[in-house]
Amino acid sequence: MAHSTRSAARAGGTEVLVVGAGPVGLTAALELRRQGVACRIVDRLPERLPYAKAVGVQPRTLEVWDRMGIVRAALEAAVPMRGQYVYVDGVERGRHDLVLPPEVPYGFAALPQYETERLLEEALLRHGTRIERGTVLDAFEQDPDGVTARLTDATGAGEELRVGYLVGCDGAHSTVRKGLGLSFEGGAFPEEYMLGDVEVDWDLPEGYSLRSMRLDDAGAVADVLVCIPLPGHRRYRMSMRVPPGSSEPPGSSDSSDSRGSSGPSTREPAADGVVHGLDGGGTAPGLADIQAVLDRLSPQRTTASALRWASVFRIGHRIVDRYGEGRVFVAGDAAHIHPPTGAQGMNTGIQDAYDLAWRLALAVEGRAAPGLLAGYDAERRPVGREVVGRTVRHATAGGVQADPDDPGTLMLREAQLLVGYRGSPSVDPPDDGPGPGPGDRAPDCGGLLGPIAAYPVRLFDVLRDRPTVLLLYGTGYGSGGVAGRDELAATAWRATGGRVDVCALVPPDAPHTAHGTGPLPVYRDAAGEFAARFATGGGRPVAFVIRPDGHLGARLPDPDPARLSAHLARVFAAPDGRS
Repeated sequence: MAHSTRSAARAGGTEVLVVGAGPVGLTAALELRRQGVACRIVDRLPERLPYAKAVGVQPRTLEVWDRMGIVRAALEAAVPMRGQYVYVDGVERGRHDLVLPPEVPYGFAALPQYETERLLEEALLRHGTRIERGTVLDAFEQDPDGVTARLTDATGAGEELRVGYLVGCDGAHSTVRKGLGLSFEGGAFPEEYMLGDVEVDWDLPEGYSLRSMRLDDAGAVADVLVCIPLPGHRRYRMSMRVPPGSSEPPGSSDSSDSRGSSGPSTREPAADGVVHGLDGGGTAPGLADIQAVLDRLSPQRTTASALRWASVFRIGHRIVDRYGEGRVFVAGDAAHIHPPTGAQGMNTGIQDAYDLAWRLALAVEGRAAPGLLAGYDAERRPVGREVVGRTVRHATAGGVQADPDDPGTLMLREAQLLVGYRGSPSVDPPDDGPGPGPGDRAPDCGGLLGPIAAYPVRLFDVLRDRPTVLLLYGTGYGSGGVAGRDELAATAWRATGGRVDVCALVPPDAPHTAHGTGPLPVYRDAAGEFAARFATGGGRPVAFVIRPDGHLGARLPDPDPARLSAHLARVFAAPDGRS
């Protein structure tokens, strides 16, 4: 499949069409453009929606944005998430602080979805690509050489577009998913929820969310209020249940305070039977509706004001049977929907798109090994299944805090730092050694010193804006049966057509001559943090292949060209076009 891409020229030079310009589609388009792939991105909406829908940004997403070069802008626009207060029947039951190990470079953050989209869109514009708004994907057909998509733009004009690949990031009611004939098994919760973006005058600590519940006689959750802090003075996105048996829809008692909503109506299932998301057909809740819930469940007497937006929504839980077929793929809500508990949805979708984009970039160049694109489903669908199952359990059991895992593991998992791809066909087989192995996230570390700069850098600084990276750690290369650094670097460059960056790291006590005089950048692990995080076991040579998405593809103690070439053949097609 990868080798036919070059021979099939695309009109206008477009190789990938991305459908949907939410955070997931924008991530896919931005990463493709960063890797030099010509792509277009279309969205049916005429403009970005000003709604704080998905707001939680996990530490792993910030790591992805670091690699993409946009994390600084995100950190400056977001507010920190420090923890959550939990109240049950008006009594405080705990304060759960969001604390991660000190080596994790980023904490938890809150950022309105429209701000996330703005940051990604601005970065995409810097690469010369604009969102084509008001444009609908009507249908598509694929064959062994490409995809033919039929579009209708905002003026009603039609277009037939020939591309190499199609990526559907078009939400729970995805046209791409339906066009592929993917199943979307699951169901929906019977309850309706209200969502509102408001300010309050309580004095709860800044940076903390609130979960307040009332239990029925059987101990089940009968009423719930969840408040997530947003940028601004005591501003929160609040979600709460619509009281069962309500005789009037929310907002009918105070229509002057209602705000518009968007999306297909969820009071009845959509034509595709999928119930999920915002209600575009009913009356939006007003301040009076939100105030009534605060009067019941707020731990302090407080008054809501400055309602920016509100809606009613339903929660579905579904996942596709496969994440793509042939040259067409789905990501984000087009592939999986689930409860918002723990802020997993948008973050999972962003990582879907990131995992797919680097594979597509190689496929477009004709440099993807056979099976590399199939590795997207092999890696990401198990993650989607786990997230759907976990969020359903948490939603029905009273929140993330009800999870029986130990707090440290729970925190790392919610931060999405435990996501891994051991056993994936795109990485080497698992090893039994200590430290991160093939498929695991490559951890960050500090204290790396170059020969010129007077200040240390982090490993993530070294990896930023780089493709696949071969890290050669230790001394003793070129002796004792171990290949030399230059030989390993040449092997990597030959096997990939120069698509791998190579860096060397030496232990803190390595002699100055270990830095060498060749073309490879060399960093000294001055504080020993790299050796500790990666469990190198001393100064013996160990090679690590770190993929563009920050996961390890291979860990090679005493590396040799044959084993390195064997791993790279899992990812890269041979330079002469032979697999």
